[in-house]
Amino acid sequence: MKNKNKKGFTLLEILLVVATIAILAGIVIIAINPSKQLADTQNAQRWSDVNAILNGVYQYSVDNNGSLPANITNTDTEICKTDASCSGLIDLSVLTDDEKYLVAIPFDPTGSSTNGGGYEISKSSNGRITVIAPDAVDETVSVKR
Repeated sequence: MKNKNKKGFTLLEILLVVATIAILAGIVIIAINPSKQLADTQNAQRWSDVNAILNGVYQYSVDNNGSLPANITNTDTEICKTDASCSGLIDLSVLTDDEKYLVAIPFDPTGSSTNGGGYEISKSSNGRITVIAPDAVDETVSVKR
């Protein structure tokens, strides 16, 4: 009588383990969804930036007897980056002078604009200021006061 005592795995067992690992890896990648995580992170930065800009504008207003920076218009217009050419953009350098209200004008995390910060600002007829992040993904990032 022959004693066939083989040790090891069959091809079928190995294929089942590999297939199981592949299925679990696919589920984990879908659950994590890296593109959504990146978009959420960028939107969180945008929320922080629009609030910082709006707070800087209102701090300026408090220090200047309620006067807002003069060049804010009634239409949504992009804010100029610090030390950039501001042709056709809103220049809020009064906020960054001597770093009193802001150290620098924040700019969108995607960096899609050359001279602009990627954020827009406008003033309503009642004097309310709105700061918008138009490049936000899957949500509206806008603050109005």
